[in-house]
Amino acid sequence: MDTLIQVNTLVMDKTGTVTKGTFKVKEINISNDMTEDEFMSYVLSLEKTSTHPIAKAIMQYENSADISDASDVDEIAGKGLRGIVKSKSVLAGNKKLMDQFEIKTPDEIDSIVDSIVLVAIDGDYAGFVTISDELKDDANQTILAIRNLGIKEIVMLSGDKDSITQMVAGELSISQARGGLLPEDKLNHVEKIKEDSTKIIAFMGDGINDAPVLAASHLGIAMGANGSDVAIETADMIIQTDQPSKFVTGFNISKSTQGVIWQNIILAFGVKVLVLILGAAGLATLWQAVFADVGVALLAILNAVRLQKMKW
Repeated sequence: MDTLIQVNTLVMDKTGTVTKGTFKVKEINISNDMTEDEFMSYVLSLEKTSTHPIAKAIMQYENSADISDASDVDEIAGKGLRGIVKSKSVLAGNKKLMDQFEIKTPDEIDSIVDSIVLVAIDGDYAGFVTISDELKDDANQTILAIRNLGIKEIVMLSGDKDSITQMVAGELSISQARGGLLPEDKLNHVEKIKEDSTKIIAFMGDGINDAPVLAASHLGIAMGANGSDVAIETADMIIQTDQPSKFVTGFNISKSTQGVIWQNIILAFGVKVLVLILGAAGLATLWQAVFADVGVALLAILNAVRLQKMKW
């Protein structure tokens, strides 16, 4: 709580932090002669092995595709999935995954703003699925409230496409934003900010890929409602709802708590010094000193209880 009120730089993830993370399939584009059901059969069979929000959204897509069991599945952090489906090698992920396996993709995908899952089957590009997301209801007011707390530097780091990240950052009036980042890229960016010893960094995120950054920041904050277990275990502070505005609530609670602590310290020392002076002057008896000591303890307790009555 002491660290929270010292924070002057907030770094945050995008997906699941300021956006709802409740993705929906928007478009399916197939580049070969497969039917939609055949294409989605490969995609769904591979994606069902992942807990990523985009994978969950694809699994909720309504169709009659046959879902098989994928084998040799490998989740490549910040890129996507690869595995064997129906005896064929399948890749599903972003452009970095395709580049890693030297899969040639059409130029048109670079102009797509939505989140995109590229698919390759047996080494050949097969098509893509686009996914849409939207801002959380309290996202805009949260950013404004955070600035009003005195935290002027807000940075958005995301593994999502840079075009999407910049669009979301623009809607929230966040000037510093970078997309298309791997977990190690986020970590390096935070470490670079930490080189300035005057900056106290809080990182807010919810994904399994955010765990290293949560640990590296001065204060790690996990979105606990839909956050990964790894992120929750690594974080110093957990927001148990899906509302980023609870960061502001936590800040206010910490500030009020610190205020009450100092009030109690000053009250206790003030009374003790006063009784000590009166006793030395022969103006206070032993019983008066005992009464004052017990009385100030009770006053400190009652003052602390006020925190439970405060509305945040």
